[in-house]
Amino acid sequence: MLPQVRKDSLAFFVGAARDYGGVATLDFGLRRFLLVTAPDGLKHVLHDNAKNYVKGYAIVQPLLGDGLVTSEGEQWRRQRRLLQPAFHRDRIRGFVRTMTEDAAVMLDRWAGAARDRVPLDVLEEAMRATQSIIVKTMFSDGGLGTEAEAERIHAAFTVTLEYFTYLMFRRLRLPGWVPTPTHRRFRAAVGTLEQVVYRLIAQRRASGERRDDVLSMLVEARDEETGEGMSDRQIRDEVMTIFLAGHETTATTLAWAWYQLSLHPEVCRRVEEEVDQVLQARVPQAEDVPRLTFTRMVVDETLRLYPAAWMFARTALEEDEVAGYHVPAGQVLMLSPYVLHRRADLWPNPEAFDPWRFAPERALHRHKYAYLPFSGGQRVCIGNNFALMEATLILAMAAQRFRLDLVPGRPVRAQPTSTLRPQPGVWMAVHPRA
Repeated sequence: MLPQVRKDSLAFFVGAARDYGGVATLDFGLRRFLLVTAPDGLKHVLHDNAKNYVKGYAIVQPLLGDGLVTSEGEQWRRQRRLLQPAFHRDRIRGFVRTMTEDAAVMLDRWAGAARDRVPLDVLEEAMRATQSIIVKTMFSDGGLGTEAEAERIHAAFTVTLEYFTYLMFRRLRLPGWVPTPTHRRFRAAVGTLEQVVYRLIAQRRASGERRDDVLSMLVEARDEETGEGMSDRQIRDEVMTIFLAGHETTATTLAWAWYQLSLHPEVCRRVEEEVDQVLQARVPQAEDVPRLTFTRMVVDETLRLYPAAWMFARTALEEDEVAGYHVPAGQVLMLSPYVLHRRADLWPNPEAFDPWRFAPERALHRHKYAYLPFSGGQRVCIGNNFALMEATLILAMAAQRFRLDLVPGRPVRAQPTSTLRPQPGVWMAVHPRA
């Protein structure tokens, strides 16, 4: 199977679930995995018996430490309690102005590209916008000082993402302490990020200043049960986690959405009609988001076809039974939203881009665990509402001003790395709407 996985891993996993059902055994010689895509099985692993299944994120621990994504057990529960207020719906609504301001900056760049008839890589454009948004929501005024420092942070995170991709597709991995050029670049990138984050933590603690941002919330957070706050190391881990999870995933979703809108002009026109009717040529506000129903359906369908977290794993602590199959202790289960969302028994014509499948009446009888773009159960992504609001707002603002067309001769393919990125970018021509 390994040659098939290396040739086209996405097609391989989709085929395995199609041919062998909701629990498929994948025997790779030295290691054996179970690919679970049965909704009842996923509910069992992620909800009903979630305490028996732990995450396997060892490769990202050097960057994320013991943040919310990687921590387990009581430590995870404590961190979740401390972080939950930062992602309350009312607090997220307070970030709308930041989202729309940075989206406007991006769209002003697009106006220049349209005037000069220069194509843009909308993935890179979305990356710049969502990175700026997440930095400002974490550190108020941006916190990074100069534009050069912001670029340095962007470059460092790019190195870390490339490093994780490198690890995922290596059959043999040298220990991280071996001083290879790749390992040295990664350690230098993490050092750059830590230097900035620890400086910002120290400045905020020393000043005692209270700002309406995530960093102040982390510094001031106290556990309701123990009264304890977070150490600098804990804050560092959560900042790294929020930054990594809070911008690239939304950026890739936006790039895929623009890609599909270019291929489906009837869907694009429907978005434009809704945006024109709801917004009346003004900047969207928080209260507009629930009225942008079709735009949100486009985001949901994009996440169905291209979930940023396309695959994740759980390891069984004790033996169990999942969807009728025995699971021994220590067994690694592979859970893939990408594969799940392409099951024809759950999603008719699954490869088609059809936002109408998310109309309320069509979603009414769908299994809750048939759609998992943000995982599920108690460990569902804490930032899902932030991401959905951000993507809906940016998509709507772009539709107000521009229509995007794919540049001929630049095909796009899904690359399953740490996220499901469109490669080699999504190059599009920008046309002002009449």
